[in-house]
Amino acid sequence: MASLAARTLPIARTHSVRAAPSRLLSTTRVVRQEATPNLGSVPPAKKPVGAFRGGIVGFLFGFSLASSLAAYHLLEEYKLASAALQASVEELQASTQKVSAHVRRIEAVEKELKALSETSATKEDISRVRAEMKKLYDGLHVEFLDLRAHVWGVQQDLHSLTKKESSTVRLV
Repeated sequence: MASLAARTLPIARTHSVRAAPSRLLSTTRVVRQEATPNLGSVPPAKKPVGAFRGGIVGFLFGFSLASSLAAYHLLEEYKLASAALQASVEELQASTQKVSAHVRRIEAVEKELKALSETSATKEDISRVRAEMKKLYDGLHVEFLDLRAHVWGVQQDLHSLTKKESSTVRLV
């Protein structure tokens, strides 16, 4: 049958120029005497897929699909968590740098404070210097009073001398 269709196909192509398509049947003696080829045995009919086997295949297909979706979502969540962790690590690094800068400044201030405390005077030093200054002031005050008394005495002597000479002074 297949060979008959193959032979008539070129004829149909040559006659396809006609306005109305027509089906050509060839009933020549050669075609009738030709033996039909042996196409082989008919394949056995396929058994329909049973409910048990179909259920297992469906289950495995559904399980693999669900597993792949779950793995995809898990990977996306992992990426998000990893990005959040990276951001927090960077933030922690920045805050650590700030804290270390503050610590360095505090250490510098402590060093300066220690140097100042070593060079500054204590209360005992100040009280000792105050006592010395008081003694100096008191000594200067006593000397000032002595000097004043001396000047007053010189003034009195000068005044008394001027009175004696003024009484003996003649006018010429």
